[in-house]
Amino acid sequence: MDTDERRREILEIARRDGSVEVTALAMKLSVAKETVRRDLHALEEHGLLRRTHGGAYPVESAGYETTLAVRTTRLVPQKSRIAVAAADLIGDAETVFIDEGFTPQLVAEALPRDRPLTVVTASLAVANALADAEKIAVLLLGGRVRGGTLATVDHWAIRMLSDFVIDLAFVGANGISREYGLTTPDPAVSEVKAQAMRSARRKVFAGIHTKFGAVSFCRFADVGDFETIVTDVGLPSAEAQRYSLLGPQVIRV
Repeated sequence: MDTDERRREILEIARRDGSVEVTALAMKLSVAKETVRRDLHALEEHGLLRRTHGGAYPVESAGYETTLAVRTTRLVPQKSRIAVAAADLIGDAETVFIDEGFTPQLVAEALPRDRPLTVVTASLAVANALADAEKIAVLLLGGRVRGGTLATVDHWAIRMLSDFVIDLAFVGANGISREYGLTTPDPAVSEVKAQAMRSARRKVFAGIHTKFGAVSFCRFADVGDFETIVTDVGLPSAEAQRYSLLGPQVIRV
């Protein structure tokens, strides 16, 4: 296969599996590791992949988004630490919005179960995680269910969410940058997130370090809209400081 075909194959594998490794690709494609590294570099320059140590993962865009199933397999220990630290910020909140996505799902699982709490969510996975909690009332937003993320969208969800005043929102994103704020690939998802931002008094972003500097298609919030950002130590302390200058407290765990 020629260079373009090989790079298309690499991108297809990355999107199917959630990530790729140089050594495995070299063996699969019968090329040198250095050739694979050049391919990954070229794909990164086109904004299709982001390099990691020894490999790369696909960048989400208007035309591509990872599924919830893929997200549950990547950087799970870091996401779990982030979720616990985020849940600790609940304070005296009685009503909470929890976004779609795997990290928000982990936040839901880390919420205290020994106190009355009302949770509003668009995520079927979050609703399922909390369904057996005796003291937690779960309100699942209606609407069209997106198969890849198992979350509801469109005007039904937005209309229902607009009727609430929520104490605290745990919000996720596909990308967060100081220049473009928080972004997501799908306009319908962006609208739900934007309404959650409007409905909530306090906003917390919980996300893995790989989301920082990434930019997707639809912008729904600014960094300064958040009270707190919770991420892992993969985000350098100097970069965390730059984000904190925009307003939020930045917690690295």
